[in-house]
Amino acid sequence: MKRLTLAACAALALLGGPAAQAQEAKDAPAAVAAPVDAPAAMPAAAGADVASVDAIIAALYDVISWPADKPRHWNRLRSLFVPGAKMMAVGARPDGSFGTRAMSVEDTISRAGPMFAASGFFETELARSIESFGQIARILSTYEARHAQGDAKPFVRGINSIQLLNDGSRWSVVNMLWRAEDAKLALPERYLKRVIDA
Repeated sequence: MKRLTLAACAALALLGGPAAQAQEAKDAPAAVAAPVDAPAAMPAAAGADVASVDAIIAALYDVISWPADKPRHWNRLRSLFVPGAKMMAVGARPDGSFGTRAMSVEDTISRAGPMFAASGFFETELARSIESFGQIARILSTYEARHAQGDAKPFVRGINSIQLLNDGSRWSVVNMLWRAEDAKLALPERYLKRVIDA
């Protein structure tokens, strides 16, 4: 059960699941701690990772999927995002309402690193829908996650809502918001169809 909790934290929030969020909300002081600062210069992205919508979504899933006994390529993750990008998970509060906790990429790395080191995590895309206009794109990407690539069943599924920007030379992730499936909220069939229109 401990193994599931570690990986679930990574999958649902990379910052702690709903229980952790509830405890933090209960114990939170009036002043909010400053987020971890981003590097002065973001690492350069590999051209193949950011050349298209397909490429950057594939790179995003690839870089967060890794066995427990190997270090993550955090600079590759950093290189996919614009400075100031936010990563947010939707979670339940003790009163039954829902909220998010916004974190920078550096916050996510600092909190997720120990969890990823303790438990393997492999997230794959099941389906995708895209809306785009000019240099912006919004992706709803249905995912499932496993502790190991060979696991027969995923331990969690959900939807990543990803905002992208093309600055004329590359695609970048602007924000990422996700919600996991649970006993009260199953993935609709329309989000399980592999429609990829990039």
